[in-house]
Amino acid sequence: MPTVLNKPEYLRLRQLLVEARERAGLTQTQVADKLHRAQSFVSKYELGERRLDVIDFMHVCACLDVDPGDVIRQVAKSRK
Repeated sequence: MPTVLNKPEYLRLRQLLVEARERAGLTQTQVADKLHRAQSFVSKYELGERRLDVIDFMHVCACLDVDPGDVIRQVAKSRK
């Protein structure tokens, strides 16, 4: 049985966040600096080694200038 972090929805969420970071032209370190977190925080959620809670997710989206609702809708759409 797959862990939560390996479920298709979470994989899609991670993929969308990585793509948004790359579109924004930001490194993991730059995102981490904006979040006042260590670079390893960004690396771990991008690699699926840690979960993002709702508040962290909203802060990451703000740093990447993406609408959290749009990200969630894309994840939901991928389930169909």
